[in-house]
Amino acid sequence: MKKITILDIAKELNITFSTVARALNDHPAISKSTKEAVKQTAEKLGYRKNKIASSLRSGKSNIIGVLIPSLDVSFFSSVVHGIESVMNQNGYSILLYQSQESYKKEDKGIETLLNSRVDGIIASTAINRVNKETFQDIVTRNIPLAFFDRVLEGIPAPAVTIDDYKGGYMATEHLIKAGYKKIVHITETRNLSIFKERLRGYLDALKAYHIPIDEQLILKGNLSLDFGKACVKELTQRNIPFDALFTLEDFTAMGVIQQLKEQQLKIPEEIGVIGFANEAFGSLVTPTLSTIDQQTNRMGEEVAQLFLRMLKEGNFYQHAPKQIKLEPLLIVRESSKGPYIPNIV
Repeated sequence: MKKITILDIAKELNITFSTVARALNDHPAISKSTKEAVKQTAEKLGYRKNKIASSLRSGKSNIIGVLIPSLDVSFFSSVVHGIESVMNQNGYSILLYQSQESYKKEDKGIETLLNSRVDGIIASTAINRVNKETFQDIVTRNIPLAFFDRVLEGIPAPAVTIDDYKGGYMATEHLIKAGYKKIVHITETRNLSIFKERLRGYLDALKAYHIPIDEQLILKGNLSLDFGKACVKELTQRNIPFDALFTLEDFTAMGVIQQLKEQQLKIPEEIGVIGFANEAFGSLVTPTLSTIDQQTNRMGEEVAQLFLRMLKEGNFYQHAPKQIKLEPLLIVRESSKGPYIPNIV
């Protein structure tokens, strides 16, 4: 089948090639009636716009690169859904790249996206990111960049995050109000601000309720299901008293729950558990997992809107970048309903 071109539309309507081209690109010099005639004829003949040629002419691909650690985590897949929804509504497609939490793969991903002529990049950085040069180069080259969730300090790009400090405070306060007193916090060894802020919220909540801070109850490692199991084993083997655990994210909390059940410790009667992120499995496990919701879909929509505003305004790095901090939401489920307190007659 012959491929229909702009020249075919021009011949059909007996108008010039340039008139058809400008009509298809919604040029203001072309009348509304001509634009409509061109559109109807293009549809009738089965014309398909050559996006590659158009991007070469305009310098725009209408494709946005989205760089994330992993789609295995529902947090990121939900944010991407929000980004894609807004971008599609505004005539953009997305090109997705996963770093698998490796800054080396992240650097390769940025190179791949830029070689694919994306109009800019929306990113959440790898957990082991040790330098800023690759992202600084994006800014230096005046390529639009926006962050969500994980932000690189010192890079002047707009960002959408959750109030991690408030989320850490809320999770700890919930456990205190539920009746728990010896609250463990499982956090990260790697230097990521979101985890440091959750730890700060935990510490301030203990202080606010006059509960002494016990360094033995702050455990650091690399987030994973196995790390959650290891923390429970360590606490019990060392005979460290505890009655609740607040983990830095839900996969670690799932490991905690599995190990507590293996050791026949009752949840929540003996030990309370709360995670962070509201992963999809949290409402399906037994007991269901209390957590902090990060408004993931909204986060994606907000960062997409920030990015579109950046594209519209131009001069991408001439002004202070806009920062949006979303409110965390406490999700109370079975795992933190409170300890069993016997009736005293």
